[in-house]
Amino acid sequence: MSASDEFRKQLKAGKIVEALTLALGEAIELEITTWVADDDKPTQGSTQSKQGNAGNRMRTRINLVDGDIENEIGSNFIGESPYAELRDFHLEQVKEGRHIIQQNLESLQQMFVIFAGTMSRLSKNSGNSPRLSPSDREN
Repeated sequence: MSASDEFRKQLKAGKIVEALTLALGEAIELEITTWVADDDKPTQGSTQSKQGNAGNRMRTRINLVDGDIENEIGSNFIGESPYAELRDFHLEQVKEGRHIIQQNLESLQQMFVIFAGTMSRLSKNSGNSPRLSPSDREN
């Protein structure tokens, strides 16, 4: 199940804290992969079809929490190699990815503000503190 599907499932179940925790966990890292598929068609579902040949792949992983940026550049993208012109495409995707991360974090910030306001109103209206799910009590 994808992270967005799991997020929706948690929301539908009324598990707001779990949904927001999941969203925050997914928002801190972005992986961008550009790869050229081989002419040989691998069997569907194989690792080759999902990851591509390492020489035919560029991958950038950005982690906002640790501040790490990892780049993997396959040998077929270096110098005058057959796929060298795709480097610029990959770099544009990385720039766009940074923009997407920023938008995601701004959306999460807005969600947390709304959530905090809702929890505050609930506690004022009920005269009690809001109830937490069992997983919240453990933390």
